[in-house]
Amino acid sequence: QVQLVESGGGLVQAGDSLRLSCAASGRTFSRYAMGWFRRAPGKEREFVGLIRWSGSSTYYTYYLDSVKGRFTISRDNAKNTVYLQMNNLKPGDTAVYYCAATSRYSFSASYPTGPSEYDYWGQGTQVTVSS
Repeated sequence: QVQLVESGGGLVQAGDSLRLSCAASGRTFSRYAMGWFRRAPGKEREFVGLIRWSGSSTYYTYYLDSVKGRFTISRDNAKNTVYLQMNNLKPGDTAVYYCAATSRYSFSASYPTGPSEYDYWGQGTQVTVSS
């Protein structure tokens, strides 16, 4: 069982930055693929990005096109924490942000981008970007 707790959301102005954190429990955290999703009012949950184990000492990341170059995902395995650094925020980034974890792809080359591919979810943290 893995528990995820997000933090770091808030109200910011367009162009500002925020860093979200997702603290995880679990002994094999380093091999979990960690994803970030968001849900804007009236919309479906949307994939934002992920970080997954490469099978060796490195990690791969993958992002939604609209956040590439603005958002960066990183992880600190010693702290069992994954981060979502969001720069140059736009009003369209306003949403509840969720982190998610899965161990199903630890030894594959897959990049899980669908919500159903993740087994564990945090409670979400609100990000509001004003214009």
